[in-house]
Amino acid sequence: MSQVSLITSKDYQVRKSKRGLFYELWKNGWYYMMALPGILFFLVFSYMPLPGLVIAFKDYNFLEGMFGSKWVGLNNFKFFFHGEYAWRTTFNTLFINANYIVFGTLFSIAFALLLNELRNGLLKRLYQSLMFLPYFFSAIVVGNFVYLVFSTKYGIANQLLDTWHLSTIDWYSNAQYWVSILVGVFIWKNTGYAVVMYLATIVGIDDELYEAAALDGAGRWQKVRYITLPLLVPTIIILTLLSVGKMFYGDFQTIYSIVGDNGLLFATTDVIDTYVFRAVKSVGDISMPAAVGLYQSVCGFITVVACNWAVKKYNDDHSLF
Repeated sequence: MSQVSLITSKDYQVRKSKRGLFYELWKNGWYYMMALPGILFFLVFSYMPLPGLVIAFKDYNFLEGMFGSKWVGLNNFKFFFHGEYAWRTTFNTLFINANYIVFGTLFSIAFALLLNELRNGLLKRLYQSLMFLPYFFSAIVVGNFVYLVFSTKYGIANQLLDTWHLSTIDWYSNAQYWVSILVGVFIWKNTGYAVVMYLATIVGIDDELYEAAALDGAGRWQKVRYITLPLLVPTIIILTLLSVGKMFYGDFQTIYSIVGDNGLLFATTDVIDTYVFRAVKSVGDISMPAAVGLYQSVCGFITVVACNWAVKKYNDDHSLF
């Protein structure tokens, strides 16, 4: 009987393999249709531009085109790394993004746990909507909002300091404050989005685990510590790995809308993306920015692979690949 079942299973696998791609598309067509916009997005904006990487190794000339321009090898990379900007922008990018990941994750988990403890459904939805609202604000709106708060003469921050009889601060002339400001803006803008994902994980936890813990005399904090947080670990790791993949890409839109071309703040806020944008805008040569973009991509790829390897060593089930 087992041999008959084995032969039947093999025949089924052979018939299935012969059906090929068209059968798979016909059988799961709607799923592929749902994935089509995402596939087209990555195809157009991630894979089709890949031949343009050759610009990083050329002295690009608009008249001669991408393949007709003069080959200069690693000269564009040397121009970037021999200056003071390479290490400053790289450090700022990594430092700001590391703060984004650490504090963004902590605040998101904390607010998700607090919202989960609310028993009033109406208040829970209200708070969640208010937290999610800033995520939809454009970078320009965020930049103007930050200016209203930290404007030297009319800003809310200086007015509060003056009310408390403290010395006012010329915020836009002191670079030392702006990492904290950027991290605060990031938390305010993006926490609501992350809270939704953490809440979805918390809601999916089996209620019987909490009931069993309650029977054993566990309080709210003990339930959070021994049930909720351990079951949140896979989601935390996945979201952190996805964030690590973008560590070499600063939040360009928000940072540039807040800082702009204010050179007094570049010491702590100038990231790789803002430097590349200024280089293209002022010089018009896209070869060096292309080299910097390739440098970002390679470093980001190495970082993701290394972090995923570390997670795989810790727990193979929690890794991305």
